[in-house]
Amino acid sequence: MFPQDDDPLTAPRRRWWHLATVDVTPLRRHRDFRLVFIGRFVSFFGSMITVVVFPYQVYVLTHSVLLVGLLGVIEFGAILGFAFVGGALADARDRRTMVLLSEAGLMACSLLLAGNSALSHPQVWVLFVVATAWGVLDAVQRPSLDAMIPRLVDKKEFAAAANLGSIRGTLGQILGPALGGVLIALLGLPLTYMVDVATFVVGLACLWLMHAVPPPVDAERPSLRRVMEGLRYARSRQELLGTYFVDMVAMFFGMPMALFPAIAQGLGGPKVLGLLYAAPAIGSFVFSATSGWTGRVHRHGLAVIVAATVWGLAIIGFGLAPGLVLALFFLVVAGAADMMSGVFRSVIWNQTIPDSLRGRLASIEMLSYTSGPALGNFEAGAVASLFSVRISVISGGVLCVIGCLICAVALPAFRAYDARRYHLPPDPTAGSVKREKH
Repeated sequence: MFPQDDDPLTAPRRRWWHLATVDVTPLRRHRDFRLVFIGRFVSFFGSMITVVVFPYQVYVLTHSVLLVGLLGVIEFGAILGFAFVGGALADARDRRTMVLLSEAGLMACSLLLAGNSALSHPQVWVLFVVATAWGVLDAVQRPSLDAMIPRLVDKKEFAAAANLGSIRGTLGQILGPALGGVLIALLGLPLTYMVDVATFVVGLACLWLMHAVPPPVDAERPSLRRVMEGLRYARSRQELLGTYFVDMVAMFFGMPMALFPAIAQGLGGPKVLGLLYAAPAIGSFVFSATSGWTGRVHRHGLAVIVAATVWGLAIIGFGLAPGLVLALFFLVVAGAADMMSGVFRSVIWNQTIPDSLRGRLASIEMLSYTSGPALGNFEAGAVASLFSVRISVISGGVLCVIGCLICAVALPAFRAYDARRYHLPPDPTAGSVKREKH
């Protein structure tokens, strides 16, 4: 990616520049990873358009903010109910096929939304059915997708692959909602939903062109016993428990997004609300776009603790900020820290989980990073209602920092995790079935 430079004066400068760029090695070296990256980028971008359009339509039809909020509760409930099913299927079926089928189901949901919105009297109940279906399909798709990625790249490329996935996600989160509002005004709801359908076509085509990603050799039919195997394995590994606990502590205590509408009133009114929501995503993107150095980090547990602590300190700074500029600065820092935590947590997962357990462990990961923000927003609102918005934000950041330090002390194996000295433990499921079956 960089020209050869043997000049001793310019070579160090070139090396430092390389560390502050995106490592695109997985995209250059692996065809199937390129296909996943392109397909997921396009389809996720379309989904982010629908994220704006969908609640807007519910509000237009019902004029109820309560029903709009209920959509998220319903979707989270469906994820909670089917996450372990999705994880068990990811370890028992071809992972590419599982992602492909769930992607087709999500496209069908968007087609249903387009057809319903084209009716003279769109039905509200259809929207709630789709919200439930989204949760189920996401719970089925995400474990297979997460478990598939480590099979597509080399072990030394895990950090680079995680950073590329972060760039893909943050770009979709920034650009998709912005375009969604424009498309509603220009095209109306039915055609805007059809734009999402078109992006799913690209995603399905990329998945179709991929090679199969068959289940591990010791795969069995999904069962409660297989689910419990995954839970026992997670409980036995401090480095995994640390990734779950630190993230949940950070999100539960330090998640202030539910307070953004109230905070915006004191910083300039509704016109700054969008900036507050965009700032963390911008921080995440900046981190991912300058993440070449992450491949040289080996103490990933300590890196997660540092990142989550920085998140908490940034939230404290946000709560103390006297004006808009400083508030946005601290939110950008928080977003960068959150992405740093996410990247190194992903690397730990990919390095420490046997392939036969990746789907079931991915379902636990999905529950940890979806429940944390949902519960955190509720906690922030509850504390703000009892005391004040500022106290809620600042106390949440303080408790986040304290919680991270407690995790660091209570989980020494997580704190000391070093990829250079780590050896994957024996797979507890190995040999549990006869290989002749496969």
